[in-house]
Amino acid sequence: MSEVPSSVKNQAMDRDFQPSVRIGKTGITDNIVDEIKAQLMKRKLVKIKINKGIYERDSRKEVWEYLAEKTSSVIVLARGNVGVLWYKS
Repeated sequence: MSEVPSSVKNQAMDRDFQPSVRIGKTGITDNIVDEIKAQLMKRKLVKIKINKGIYERDSRKEVWEYLAEKTSSVIVLARGNVGVLWYKS
């Protein structure tokens, strides 16, 4: 995993930084991946929330890794059902 600047980490952990993508009962679809990519191109940092009960606690790490791989981004924060991805240009 590449080194994430502290300014990006601070922004990711800011309480005012709200999720802009929500993964619901349909799970991860091509549309969700495309939406995350589009938002990453615009703002470089995207907060994602997975609805409770969609994925088991043990498999969430794989979900974040999968999304990071598919969107060519880096996981900044993955805590429970909330994750932040950063697009390093």
